[in-house]
Amino acid sequence: MEEQKMKKILCVGLVCLDIINVVDKYPEEDTDSRCLSQRWQRGGNASNSCTVLSLLGAPSAFMGSLSAGPVADFIVADFLRREIDVAAVVWQVKGQNPCACCVVCPSSGSRTVVLSDMNLPDVTVEDFSKVDLGQFKWIHWEGRNADEQVKMIQQVVMYNSTVPRQQRITISVEIEKIREPLYQLFSHGDVVFVSKDVARHFGFLTAEAALRGLYRRVKQGAVLVCAWAEKGADALGPDGVIVHSDAFPPEALVDTLGAGDTFNAAVIYTLSNGGSLQDALTFGCKVAGSKCGFHGYDGIGEMFKE
Repeated sequence: MEEQKMKKILCVGLVCLDIINVVDKYPEEDTDSRCLSQRWQRGGNASNSCTVLSLLGAPSAFMGSLSAGPVADFIVADFLRREIDVAAVVWQVKGQNPCACCVVCPSSGSRTVVLSDMNLPDVTVEDFSKVDLGQFKWIHWEGRNADEQVKMIQQVVMYNSTVPRQQRITISVEIEKIREPLYQLFSHGDVVFVSKDVARHFGFLTAEAALRGLYRRVKQGAVLVCAWAEKGADALGPDGVIVHSDAFPPEALVDTLGAGDTFNAAVIYTLSNGGSLQDALTFGCKVAGSKCGFHGYDGIGEMFKE
């Protein structure tokens, strides 16, 4: 069991460069204005979740695409500073690293993101097949190239069928974007995170309604989780009981960028350590709420690391 505890959590998905401008009010079109501060930050859903896992004290690893150059140098150095394993990064010869320009406005709590997607190929099942699965206890997929990701998950299911129950890898998926191909991921996760945007796209107006309506899409025995911003988060497991946590807003809203990735990571952290669904949901809301009270992620380690 101790050996399983030391195994890593792998997050598969996007890493990009975030150039973050903090402003006192959202700029009007065709005007010049000064920002309060600007910083470069390693971003991307899966990448951010790795950061939070590492800050909470969980050994974490990232798998995604990078293209060699100064942006990748910055990103890799930041991964290593956080002690995140990057051995599974796939170095692409075509395309450039994606960059997100983010405008964060603390006075309104908004975060506006403009992403440049530089045609960098996503990792494939062929890339994934080269990874030694024995080093992981949990693998999380940020829904992207879902056709390939389903094949990766099938490799993990095959692996799980060859090892004792306590050594099996837990599979989680995040369905955040409103894109039809991503919805096939619903039926492939042991834990499935569905976003408020996707829930509303399906016509649901609350997290509870979304869970009841979408649960038929998940596989038998799975847990479906839906966070709903300031309303907190709900989850539904195979026992049919809706679990809820209120939100834990900070005293002052400073930076909501990456709050969802923080929530996902804190839920995964708790569940991967044997915590209950209620504990995981509450911890997820606490960590995500506190993260909204400061820029970046550094405060998480100080506040929550065991």
